[in-house]
Amino acid sequence: MLRLAILVSGGGTNLQAIIDAIAQGRITNAQIAAVISNNPGAYALERAKQAGIPHICVSPKSYAQRSEFNAALLQTIRSCEPDLIVLAGCMVVLPQELIQAYAGKIINIHPALIPSFCGKGYYGLHVHEKVLERGVKLTGATVHFADEGTDTGPIILQKAVEVKQDDTPQTLQRRVMEEAEWNILPEAINLIANGRVRIKDGKTIIDGGEA
Repeated sequence: MLRLAILVSGGGTNLQAIIDAIAQGRITNAQIAAVISNNPGAYALERAKQAGIPHICVSPKSYAQRSEFNAALLQTIRSCEPDLIVLAGCMVVLPQELIQAYAGKIINIHPALIPSFCGKGYYGLHVHEKVLERGVKLTGATVHFADEGTDTGPIILQKAVEVKQDDTPQTLQRRVMEEAEWNILPEAINLIANGRVRIKDGKTIIDGGEA
């Protein structure tokens, strides 16, 4: 049984998608060991509480130095004994020690089709603002492994979403979540939980073809 540690900073809609997918049997061989947030006001913590999932807040505001927060975050994650760390709307820059300790065991959901609209500064609503500014016709979401770079790890799954002429950043964000993020993040977790994902030569291989 794959133990998941879900890191989230906000409302937790992707967390809810994972909770629902496990309940519905779309994710098998996996359980959520803990939900961890850097934000004490994150609604994700309430979602975890309602689902009976252990939930912890590790806020950088509680520590005098960033290094102290990084150490506390790593210690908290280790105490949960996760097999996979899922960044489901996590706005914290992960410390190098954490990335190294869990190399190949951290995945992230990004609200665009990497390598477009990604990298430093591209997060949250800002991604969708830039998509609309550029006038592209297709955007989407990407699930990828996290490494030392920003959105540079091997891609696991992607799903395209149409950009409509009357879109606002908010409507586009909602469509990307509904049509892409809430589908491919649970799908990627299920693939990993069932031993179908491996990394070869810096690329992700899905054994048996895509689910």
